[in-house]
Amino acid sequence: MGKKKERKAKSKTKHKSTQKYKYYTVEGENLKRNKNFCPKCGPGVFLGARKINDKIVYYCGNCFLSQEKKE
Repeated sequence: MGKKKERKAKSKTKHKSTQKYKYYTVEGENLKRNKNFCPKCGPGVFLGARKINDKIVYYCGNCFLSQEKKE
């Protein structure tokens, strides 16, 4: 008979959810998007933003597109 394999210990850290409620704000009866959509992927894929020196870099995690804009 074969030996029993040891099981991996479960991860103690919990994964963060995306918190999509922060991507929109309500103004009256309209929704306003706080983030931009990816120009290649289209609506539904938001661009992430980070600040490097004096530039803001927008990045798509789906198609790996990056755009730089100065402040």
